[in-house]
Amino acid sequence: MKYILLLFFAFTGFAQLFSQSNEIERKAYTTTRIVGDAPHIDGLIDDKAWDLVEWGGGDFTQRQPDDGAAPSVQTKFKILYDDKNLYVAFLCLDPEPDKIVSRLSRRDGFDGDRVEINIDSYNDKRTAFSFTSSVSGVKGDEYVSNNGDDWDRNWDPIWYLKTSINNEGWIAEVKIPLSQLRFSDKENHTWGIQIMRLYFRNEERSIWQYIPQDATGWVHLFGELNGLQGIKSQKQLEIQPYIVASTETFEKEEGNPFATGKTSDLTMGLDAKIGITSDITLDLTVNPDFGQVEADPSQVNLTAFQLFFPEQRPFFIEGNNILTFPISNSNNDNLFYSRRIGRRPQIRIDTDDDGEDNVQEYVKKRNNTRILSSMKLTGKNKHGFSWGLLESITHKEEAEIDSLGYRRKETIEPFTNYLVGRVQQDLNGGQTVFGGMFTATNRSNVGPQADIVDEAYSGGVDFTHYMSQRKYFVSGKVVSSKVMGNAKAIERLQSSPVHYFQRTNNDYEDVDSTKTSLSGTGGSLLVGKRSGQIIYDVGGSWSSPELELNDIGFVSQSDKIAQWIWVQYRKLNPFSIFRTMRVNFNQRQEWDFGGDELRKNFNINTNIDFTNLWSMGSGISYNKRASNADLRGGPSIVYPGSYGYWIWVGTNSRKKVRFEINPWWEWGQNDFSKTTGLWTSLTIRPTDALNIRLIGSVEKSHNEMQYIGTTKFNMEDRYIIGKIDQTVYDFSLRLTYVLTPNLSIQYWGQPFAATGTYSNFKRVTNSTAEKYDERFATLSTTYNETEQNIEIDENGDNLVDYTIGNPDFNFAQFRSNMVLRWEYTPGSTLFLVWNQSRSDAASLDRNSYDHLYGSLFDRTPRNIFLVKYTYRFLL
Repeated sequence: MKYILLLFFAFTGFAQLFSQSNEIERKAYTTTRIVGDAPHIDGLIDDKAWDLVEWGGGDFTQRQPDDGAAPSVQTKFKILYDDKNLYVAFLCLDPEPDKIVSRLSRRDGFDGDRVEINIDSYNDKRTAFSFTSSVSGVKGDEYVSNNGDDWDRNWDPIWYLKTSINNEGWIAEVKIPLSQLRFSDKENHTWGIQIMRLYFRNEERSIWQYIPQDATGWVHLFGELNGLQGIKSQKQLEIQPYIVASTETFEKEEGNPFATGKTSDLTMGLDAKIGITSDITLDLTVNPDFGQVEADPSQVNLTAFQLFFPEQRPFFIEGNNILTFPISNSNNDNLFYSRRIGRRPQIRIDTDDDGEDNVQEYVKKRNNTRILSSMKLTGKNKHGFSWGLLESITHKEEAEIDSLGYRRKETIEPFTNYLVGRVQQDLNGGQTVFGGMFTATNRSNVGPQADIVDEAYSGGVDFTHYMSQRKYFVSGKVVSSKVMGNAKAIERLQSSPVHYFQRTNNDYEDVDSTKTSLSGTGGSLLVGKRSGQIIYDVGGSWSSPELELNDIGFVSQSDKIAQWIWVQYRKLNPFSIFRTMRVNFNQRQEWDFGGDELRKNFNINTNIDFTNLWSMGSGISYNKRASNADLRGGPSIVYPGSYGYWIWVGTNSRKKVRFEINPWWEWGQNDFSKTTGLWTSLTIRPTDALNIRLIGSVEKSHNEMQYIGTTKFNMEDRYIIGKIDQTVYDFSLRLTYVLTPNLSIQYWGQPFAATGTYSNFKRVTNSTAEKYDERFATLSTTYNETEQNIEIDENGDNLVDYTIGNPDFNFAQFRSNMVLRWEYTPGSTLFLVWNQSRSDAASLDRNSYDHLYGSLFDRTPRNIFLVKYTYRFLL
């Protein structure tokens, strides 16, 4: 700890020593209250009300590509207000209006010529509301937090936009209800504002309040909006009931009373948004339905760890940058992972589904736990104190089991309450921010035989302090967790891939079968620089062996200490043939709490934008890895180092046709591994309303040390590894057709196939030996076609000592999703949805790519047809 304190004080002193004033001159615009009729939003700005104020702007500054230069075209604006709304008019001058690019997209598509206003109505120098107007009439909106570091495009307020093109350029006329903004309750207001314009055909961004590209932060450098007087809190009350009718078709299974080939359902629910005060908002959902959300992409996971998939459900996405607490900036570990709410039921049930006792049992169960209700309470006051609170209740889920007509029910997920709270306090205009988070998971009536915990709690505190005009910063956080349950549940956690206390070379933790709780800690410390041509991070983190967050958070593996350095050299202004250039150096090292090195990584990469608007990147890396989890509770294993190289090239994104290509290669020392991959993307815009994107990737690899399984021989564990030759094909098609800014059809389809063939079977002998060939011994094996297993003769006596199952796999899957979305009135939407999925674990003697168009499409698919109707009442 003393070294950390010395580092902090030395860093602070250094930053203050080199502190220099680089304050930017602030602009200000003065608005006025409307007297008489408010403007009619038609995109023409010919109402008399607009004569009440002068044009602002006309003096925008280019930010990209030529930072600080005069823009190719200028932009003007006017702002008015009344008791209910804020009105904004934009005049986007263009000497060649016939060349204005008007591209249609779904909401938040951000395509074509556009203009944007950011409003810091809290005037807290850290948060803002962003409203983007595309010339096509498509709206984009984002909630900006952490001084511009986070932009949440899932925030969808109600506001109004009309546009038009004339001989001067184009016009956008906007009405923003004050109920959609958050501000303090006082007589006179000063808000921060920024106005930006993208001149699409030059890919040029200009701004009203000049902020250099290399400036640290965003919101705290806004200009000012003055003249707001007497505006009062708008009692926002939005009620959005919905009704969903769905039909599901699937393959009928003879004898299975649950697999009849078709089911139908009708559900109802309610979403609501309530403005309790001008700076406190309550979001509520009752019996939510997320049928319009796309399925997760297919993946093959040969590791011991769970995969991380991003949240896609609208209620949990909106505002998720408030309720987040990452443990470090280098992985997905977080105190809150919203996908735990409504997760797949966790309690396993024992059935005779193979008919081994001459009784075939059939099971009907849900794939996901039903959410009864969720609510989010968020707010921020004039003193810089912000908070977020989320509570969700999930249904008790039961599996229905049929055995010769007799039916019983077994609990597979108990009734559960989830609670998440987050607070932050800004000091000195956001120069210092500190806060905390608390989470709780409480399950009811968890049986003594269930292996999930009854209660799980976690909490943390964090701080960030900026110095030298926010050029330098230091941040840190500390977290802790505690889970409680029956001894069976806690023993399962200790033996799970997150912990693996039973590892044979683990001399600092043991599985305790009598424990009924588990407590751990984690945290990080980071110092860095965020301004100038050279920026960097230097940091470290830890998660103790007992840290457990996966009831409501995410941690893939505990028992880890990490250190990293990241340095970037950047040139943000054009030079020669380059528009921008960034060169990065990364170094990272990890250890477990026993002092064993788990990873050593170095890489150098560069990202370049050219003046012709093509882009490219490339990188080289060296990785040295060990794992205390790959042998699934066995000893740690050390792998030879590996070298990697990748390159990426993309053509001009403004064109009707864009192509990207990204090949990569990796070579392991001692020839233990090799990977070759290729990713490509083709984007086509036949018209301004139609966007087609095709993505495809192929990866071929082999690995001589892939874990296969653990078995017993002579009362000793045998950890079996082998060579895997693996091929993965992954393709996707996304087609978006936008008939109007409020009516669109989108299709996504993903054919996926993977094959893995094992050979050269080995048993682990000395997993951490210095020499590669001393870590294992090659086994004599024979494939038994009748039993479809691998027979192993370990001692060479021509007798079978033990067997393992055939680990080869050949898997194909196709998933698709088609959604018609019509926002027939602001905030009210009709969805027509078709989901389809097909899977096939085909015979191992067939090439996996063939399954994409062969036996996979001979199978009966699982189809879901869904109609969702919502209507938003403004009260």
